[in-house]
Amino acid sequence: MNELFLLKLGEIVLKGQNRRSFEKQLTSNIARRLRGYGDFQISLVQSTVYVEPENEDCDLDAAWDACGAVFGVVSRNRCRACEKDMDRIFDTVLDYLGDELTTQSSFKVESKRSDKRFPLNSIQISQDIGGRLADAFPQVKVDVHHPAYTVMVEVREKAAYVHGPAVPGAGGLPTGMGNKAAVLLSGGIDSPVAGYMMAKRGMEIECVHFFSYPYTSLRAKEKVLELARLMCKYCGRMTVDVVGFTEIQEAIRDQCPEEYFTLIMRRFMMRIAQRIGQDHGCRCLVTGESLGQVASQTMEAICVTDAVCEIPVFRPAIGLDKEEIVTIARRIGTMETSILPYEDCCTVFTPKHPKTKPNLQIVMEAEQNMDVEGLIARAIESTEKVTVKYYG
Repeated sequence: MNELFLLKLGEIVLKGQNRRSFEKQLTSNIARRLRGYGDFQISLVQSTVYVEPENEDCDLDAAWDACGAVFGVVSRNRCRACEKDMDRIFDTVLDYLGDELTTQSSFKVESKRSDKRFPLNSIQISQDIGGRLADAFPQVKVDVHHPAYTVMVEVREKAAYVHGPAVPGAGGLPTGMGNKAAVLLSGGIDSPVAGYMMAKRGMEIECVHFFSYPYTSLRAKEKVLELARLMCKYCGRMTVDVVGFTEIQEAIRDQCPEEYFTLIMRRFMMRIAQRIGQDHGCRCLVTGESLGQVASQTMEAICVTDAVCEIPVFRPAIGLDKEEIVTIARRIGTMETSILPYEDCCTVFTPKHPKTKPNLQIVMEAEQNMDVEGLIARAIESTEKVTVKYYG
């Protein structure tokens, strides 16, 4: 039989009456992710998704990597199927895992028997296959407590499946089960991580980026679009709304007290992102703020910023320190792009002494000097919509 994948469900198994809808969304997401790598048969039985290639033209390596980025899968196994017969199982272990075993210092066999009609129970299967392997590989020690390598045998309804240790999956919930969110995507490290973290909770992601040409370069814009493409590996295809922000920033510079520049800029961003997001059907905003990281991310500053919002604002990185955020960015592949030296609009007209404990009333009075609605309308009218997808 051909090689196939077994993808194990995570917290979906804890769902009640709506579990079926989560499972349906997950299998649909897997099918969509694998569409470019060949024809696969995808089925779900007993909290496990079976991904079976239908012909030899399938790109198994690329499909395997793609499965590792599908939210809702807690672990995955690349395995070989065989008949439910002990001799066949042992032969399959030798053929499929023999090379791995020869390089190990110790091993054990773990078995699971979902098909209760099979004559041996899990312990008996492990003892039988383990004994045969001990004879076949006398140089590899048997260690049932702390083995260097674990041979897995699963006897299920259709067949027996042989594989090595499980590989972690992306975890979380299937994308599409948690409504839509509009992510304020900058060119930094934090916002792509925030978008990833909310997508992991099942949310579809749309992005809004604020672009201040000529104060920020076209390369800065391309950098952000590249970050969005990298996020698509986990989040799926998305739209990036690139908002021309130059007029607004110049108006803030000319008409507002310097110490409030960043706060008023953030309030404009939230107003615009909210309107664009609602046009996409988004039910919340997502930002990459971490409490106390910069002056605009104090509790008082965040309260002033959120005062203009009518929908929830989620900040999944709010309690993470920078090193924790960097660790996630490296894991999801956005870090190297985020640190490219092309600055975004948040670095334009930065005040020397920003307010860390602003007063909302003073900020609102400062905004009265501006044509707030006119500036917002013109910015939204000039927005460029870019559809991005992962190309890996």
